[in-house]
Amino acid sequence: MRTLCSSTLIGEFFVIGFAALVAMKDPDLSTSTVWLVSGIAMFLCLALCGVLTRPAGIALGWALQIALIASGIFVPTMYFMGAIFAGLWWASVHYGRKIDEAKARFAAQNTQDSPSGV
Repeated sequence: MRTLCSSTLIGEFFVIGFAALVAMKDPDLSTSTVWLVSGIAMFLCLALCGVLTRPAGIALGWALQIALIASGIFVPTMYFMGAIFAGLWWASVHYGRKIDEAKARFAAQNTQDSPSGV
């Protein structure tokens, strides 16, 4: 699960950076505010990659997905991109857990089949 979720978060890292470039063109937003908020969000993407194995990691990932969708207030394209990444996040969590369960079953089966001295 960690690999799939981390891949999604790294993709979001880049999308947030590109969205910041678009948001800078808005005359109502200051450049420093755009980069402060975007920088924090980009840092959270990277930091979440490290805490995905903890129980709160997935919940924080969902919070980031909601924030990404909400950023559509400033960059309307982010409604669409946020929804896409929320779907990718769901798929990463859902199928990642299934893959982890299958790996655990396979490892358990291999330890039962192999001789204990080898």
